[in-house]
Amino acid sequence: MPVNALFGFLMKKRLQQIELFRDHPHEAQLEVFHKLVQSARYTEWGRKHDYAGIQSPDEFRARVPLQDYAQVKPWVDRMRAGEQNLLWPTDIRWFAKSSGTTTAKSKFIPVSREALEECHYKGGKDLLALHFAMQPNSRLYQGMSMVVGGSSATEPLRQDAYTGDLSAIIIRNLPIWVEVRRTPVIETALMENWEQKVERMARETMREDVRSIAGVPSWTQVVLKRVLELTGKQHLLEVWPNLELFMHGGVSFRPYREQFQKLFPSPGMNYLEAYNASEGFFGITDMYGADDMLLMLDYGIFFEFIPMQDLHRDQPPTKLLHEVEAGEDYALVISTNAGLWRYMPGDTVRFTSTEPYRVQVSGRTRSFINAFGEELIVENADRGIQAACRATGAEVSEYTAGPVYMNELARGGHEWAIEFDRAPDDLDAFTTVLDATMRALNSDYEAKRSTGIVLQRPIVHALAQGTFHHWMKQRGKLGGQHKVPRLCNDRAILEQLLQHVAA
Repeated sequence: MPVNALFGFLMKKRLQQIELFRDHPHEAQLEVFHKLVQSARYTEWGRKHDYAGIQSPDEFRARVPLQDYAQVKPWVDRMRAGEQNLLWPTDIRWFAKSSGTTTAKSKFIPVSREALEECHYKGGKDLLALHFAMQPNSRLYQGMSMVVGGSSATEPLRQDAYTGDLSAIIIRNLPIWVEVRRTPVIETALMENWEQKVERMARETMREDVRSIAGVPSWTQVVLKRVLELTGKQHLLEVWPNLELFMHGGVSFRPYREQFQKLFPSPGMNYLEAYNASEGFFGITDMYGADDMLLMLDYGIFFEFIPMQDLHRDQPPTKLLHEVEAGEDYALVISTNAGLWRYMPGDTVRFTSTEPYRVQVSGRTRSFINAFGEELIVENADRGIQAACRATGAEVSEYTAGPVYMNELARGGHEWAIEFDRAPDDLDAFTTVLDATMRALNSDYEAKRSTGIVLQRPIVHALAQGTFHHWMKQRGKLGGQHKVPRLCNDRAILEQLLQHVAA
């Protein structure tokens, strides 16, 4: 049987399962809930909260407190020291290192074998399954898949465990049928020095028959530009003529879309977005060109949602899947098959549909600007940047923004530090479109801007090229899954970056 025919046969059953939870989402989530609670009933956490006596999600919500990483950390510290059966019954030997987007302090997220196989690997396979469903004649598996991942290092507290970016943990444990079709070699993929790694990755992959690429858009772009420099080609389809799919996640693709379309100038190039994090794999775009993602309901994750107006209450009430409304923003709460219970990863999502359940990542619970009641979120900023780029011919590589505080002499406002790959024809026009787009998207921002009494027009600075790279390097945050904070409710990061305004 030809490779593609065999692969299509194996994917068909999975597509039927996806259709099943699309049609019966609440039953799928209830099944996940009972499996999680039953699995953990004899762990230390399960005994503490009487999991053996929990019969329903309502009892679960009444007995188990909401948590963020500060509450989970003491349990993680014990697991890293070697204790087991604390939050999850099977051994935890992998810890995904994450700095989040608003703090430099590292988090170590436990990754169980079940989470790796039934969540993260399953998500990767489903990306391919959905691609093959939409492209039955795809020849993806006849070539190589380029994976732009992070680094991995031995866990210092235990020699039988290790920590690293989630992508590195995944790469170190890939099944052989995936490994033989992946590039670059594992030694290169797991290098810790990002600058050396970019060079090695570019030189190794440019000689391969790359059919698909997976990675965070910002860091992937760095590697791809180096490939073009080394080969002297105009675009990447001259390097990899059989390339057909880019699978991306980690940050919004909106500010990068037009740049990637120039790197891959073909209507036959396909893009699929994954909503994944160290804590789990949550969603996938199941239609090319879609601006939202299908919520994946059978990955061993039980979902709850906090309405944004309740977020800052002590132990706020949550809604279950059948209680959410389209068009509303919610803070995400997850219980997982790695032992994270009623855990708040810090993301906010907006439901675009409830039949089936589709979401957009609208921001972070701590990545916003709300110094004056404007409640600006990352989604507003991303869309504003995208519109301003289109209007002025600009290309943005990175950006961040923070508040300008009121004083007796000046009104409040927002200040933006933007690094351009291609500067706008007119920075003032860029600022005007950015501001107008955010006013159209956010009624709170519009209300504060309408008279100019509370919020003045945004101040936009163009940074010298390489500024964000240098800033991330100084903090040991190059490559992998590290992300530039888009919006901050203080000026700490902004002040550091504004020292590098372009002349």
